[in-house]
Amino acid sequence: MNARSPRRTAVRRTAIAVTAAASAFSLAACGVIDSGSDSSGSAEPKKGDDITVGLLLPEKKTKRFEQFDYPLFKKQVATLTNGKGKVVYANALGDKEKQNQQFDEMVAAKVDVVVVDSIDAKTIAPSIERAKQANIPVIAYDRLAEGPIDAYVSHDNELVGEVQGRSLVEALGDKASTSKIVMINGSLTDPNSGRFKTGAMNELQGKVQIAASYDTKDWEPEIAKANMEAAIKSVGLSNIAAVYSANDGMADAVIDALKEAGASKVPPVTGQDADLAAVQRIVSGEQFMTVYKSFILEANNAASIAVAKVQGRDIEFDALTRDKVDSPTEKKIPAMLVPVVALTKENIDDTVIQDGVYTVQDICTPKLAADCAEIGLK
Repeated sequence: MNARSPRRTAVRRTAIAVTAAASAFSLAACGVIDSGSDSSGSAEPKKGDDITVGLLLPEKKTKRFEQFDYPLFKKQVATLTNGKGKVVYANALGDKEKQNQQFDEMVAAKVDVVVVDSIDAKTIAPSIERAKQANIPVIAYDRLAEGPIDAYVSHDNELVGEVQGRSLVEALGDKASTSKIVMINGSLTDPNSGRFKTGAMNELQGKVQIAASYDTKDWEPEIAKANMEAAIKSVGLSNIAAVYSANDGMADAVIDALKEAGASKVPPVTGQDADLAAVQRIVSGEQFMTVYKSFILEANNAASIAVAKVQGRDIEFDALTRDKVDSPTEKKIPAMLVPVVALTKENIDDTVIQDGVYTVQDICTPKLAADCAEIGLK
């Protein structure tokens, strides 16, 4: 990517937005900005701190949702509302129909705003439309949903794929052009999957040989493992130089399949989400890298955007959503795209440990003590 790429511009705008939003919240707290004023000219009354925020997360197999996103989001809402704001939370456990039901229940309960990480971007759209008709704002979180959403908070998902693909090419070095790789992509119902794949292909196409590629229904590790087993049979274990895995849960399944097939050394495998188990696999050398996406920034800013929207704080909302994205149904959706980084053995200390996601003690179990010492984790 050159210095003028849209993704890098988006990252710069995001950094500016975070600073501007923080300043705006400080001014409001000091009374410089009238939190009850309406710079948009709308006569709609504004909410105070006693608000109800609905949070819908998709599943629990991706450990970050329960371990980080929900508690971080809930804490930030409380902070921004002087402890008066309430978060109503539901997890759909991977069932898109269940998520639609949970969404409709929140609308019926007249929550003030819904923040949703959709399982299926298209299926959730009618529920979003019903929320719109009830004058309930909807913020798409992590995954871009279809329908009339008010804002989107996530990462530059094409950049995520590029970071993964580039890491594989760098790992293969001079042998890249003659190397066969297998791609274990995410779910077709998740719009992020297509963006991850596009980004990865931007880096992989023409630089490596893609020997097999699979989409994984609902991101299920069991399906990813079955697909990897099929790839091993068709390509040959010794011929697989690396594996592109779209996330950490599937990377674990891929590595299991490779080891069960008799791999004496696991080839480079990518991931995403910086799950604790994935970080530990990176320490031990079983997984090559993961993409660290700051859950802290994503969850905190989603909560900030939701509260600003409900309370009519237009300055803060605009400062936080200076990026713009398009969905199949909407154009120029206000968005915040949080930066991402490739996490490898070399920068564990500077990423998840520095950010307080994990401690050295969390990562360096007795079994990993020697591996941790070797890379300077202590």
